[in-house]
Amino acid sequence: MQRSKNDLWVGLFVLVGAAAILFLALQAANLLNLSFQPTYQVEAKFVNIGGLKPKSAVRSGGVVVGRVESITFDDKTFQARVLLALEKRYSFPKDSSLKILTSGLLGDQYVGIEAGADDKNLVDGDVVTATQSAVVLENLIGQFLYSKAAEGGSGGANK
Repeated sequence: MQRSKNDLWVGLFVLVGAAAILFLALQAANLLNLSFQPTYQVEAKFVNIGGLKPKSAVRSGGVVVGRVESITFDDKTFQARVLLALEKRYSFPKDSSLKILTSGLLGDQYVGIEAGADDKNLVDGDVVTATQSAVVLENLIGQFLYSKAAEGGSGGANK
């Protein structure tokens, strides 16, 4: 009787531990969102979203103020349409701008909001037009190498 009681407690402890590890793994991978705050949706169009994914964070001043709801492709403008779910407790002016930024050098990408100065705030269904696409590391390296090659080919004798 005593042994089965101990086995029950050990099994319960292992289950709680496994659930805690699963919870932490989902939180770390941005696959679990436990915010129960009411939200409003805002749409933005970007030329290039890089590695942005649904459920990515939307941050302003380093604080998570929402999540990326969905990403679709607009075949008329050939841009990515990003739907953001912002928490209602945070309000941003209508002339705010959105940028796709990276956490660290090679980290996850997120949408950053820079607040504007308009008197009116964004409301559900608004479209933000002031956007800046993601900086793609491969494009930067290519531009750097191209400029160095052009510099070396034409200005080598003047040095």
